Amino acid sequence: MRPQLLKVSTGPRHSFSVRRDLVPYVNNRWHYHPEIELIHFKKGEGTQFIGDSIKRFKSGDIVMVGAHLPHYWRFDDLYFEEDTRVQADIRVAHFCENFWGEQFLHLPENINIKTVLEKARRGLQITGKTRQQVAELLERLLQTDGSERIIILMEALMTIADCKQLNTLSSIGFKHDMVDAENERVNAIYEYSLKNYKRKIQLEEIAAVANISPNSFCRYFKSRTRKTYSQFLIEIRVGQACKLLIENNLSIKQLCYESGFNNFTSFHKYFKMITGKSPLCYQKEFIA
Repeated sequence: MRPQLLKVSTGPRHSFSVRRDLVPYVNNRWHYHPEIELIHFKKGEGTQFIGDSIKRFKSGDIVMVGAHLPHYWRFDDLYFEEDTRVQADIRVAHFCENFWGEQFLHLPENINIKTVLEKARRGLQITGKTRQQVAELLERLLQTDGSERIIILMEALMTIADCKQLNTLSSIGFKHDMVDAENERVNAIYEYSLKNYKRKIQLEEIAAVANISPNSFCRYFKSRTRKTYSQFLIEIRVGQACKLLIENNLSIKQLCYESGFNNFTSFHKYFKMITGKSPLCYQKEFIA
């Protein structure tokens, strides 16, 4: 898949960007940038795409995305409805690896920061107690100016580097071609899939969305994502099932069909394959 190059702007008084977003559609596309991104979803839920990783994101999540790694956060439809009662609330920092100078990360004292930034090239989910600590530091960054901004950013990176509960997101073999020409095709595939995952999407149908032949679509999708389109849809459906399980409004058999699966056996099989847990065990972890 070919993502869109996004240009991140910084003010004349700042060497890196920090901002707060209150709308769900800011950079709501498959994109990449040379800056590292550290993002905190204080409020918001949807589907997260980072490299070849697909999973749900929810309020409280913190993710670090390395330079040039394609990513896309697609908020749930509820956030785009007229007169909706839910609102996105996001803190996000963008910074280049060398914004503090070419030699800074090569200093022996900074080996841990250098290592965690290298790990972020595959995307990192920050969990445990570290998540709250980093959230508080990002909040402080929004309200700080001068040299203290750099100190707080370093503190956030040191906190992440010391964390023992970092989850790598994209696979080690993921590669991407940074050509922008097919960005509209990629977004069309994503949007159509997310709107229609509950039903069977025919190959001819999604190929028409991408404006290529069915045979070409299969090769195109597999070569760029390292997975088949069927696998892609299954991961989206499992992600939606996770959301419904946490909300606990439906029985497991009901949410099986609400997630787009045709039968309970295949639902149970793919859910455990992707999450490592049965649906009931997954639900109990959140309800207990």
